[in-house]
Amino acid sequence: MAATRIADVSPPSFVQLAGHPVRWQLLCELGHSDLPVRELCTLIGRPQSLVSYHLRRLRDHGLVTMRRSSADGRDTYYSLDVARCAKVLAQSGRALHGGLRLVPAPVSRRGTGATRPRVMFLCTGNSARSQMAQAFTAELSAGRVDVVSAGSKPKPLHPNAVRAMREHGIDISDWRSKSLDKFTGEHWDYVVTLCDRVREVCPEFPARPDLIHWSIPDPAREGENDAQTYPAFQRTATELATRIPFLLEQIEQTQITEEAA
Repeated sequence: MAATRIADVSPPSFVQLAGHPVRWQLLCELGHSDLPVRELCTLIGRPQSLVSYHLRRLRDHGLVTMRRSSADGRDTYYSLDVARCAKVLAQSGRALHGGLRLVPAPVSRRGTGATRPRVMFLCTGNSARSQMAQAFTAELSAGRVDVVSAGSKPKPLHPNAVRAMREHGIDISDWRSKSLDKFTGEHWDYVVTLCDRVREVCPEFPARPDLIHWSIPDPAREGENDAQTYPAFQRTATELATRIPFLLEQIEQTQITEEAA
């Protein structure tokens, strides 16, 4: 009777969806960095019509999102919804076996040492997104990564960025914007661009760091005054607070693998 019941159960939708080779390739590439269709086509070696079809399937199931590029309105960046993927993956594990209760890995509190990974967040002004990302990373990593932020055209820290971070219990009120030029000659393990414009002008760094892009709109451009734009800063803070723990786990697992090699 149990065998009949199991035979009648279809695989969870995530398993059916992600099991397709092209969709799995797309999920893996977007798990590393937000990308436009043309770059995805190059990376997986498939025609645009096929890639667009499978991206639409992934979007319909909420695993992938899209945003119009702020650098070129003709371009669209696709992003992996890591929180949604974690949820449906856990549900798929439970569907297979009640004991497979998958949960996100906790933020590590390992001690730090001389081999701390170096991470830099970049946006155009270093007035909001990259500063907020730096603050979350410093807080959540508890010192296990060396993190800074900078801008290609720095301008003063936006008061709404300070206000939004304060809601998360982090005070950046005395922080100052920094120029990208200050850091271009240094060694970095990870460079994360948060702005579509700065991605296009991002220079080459020594030792070829892992380049990651998150296509996050400038919250200061939404609305006509600070009161109207503040909800955009809150959304930016929420998105960064969701993405950064997954980035930190990825960095730590890479470090563990390299140290064991």
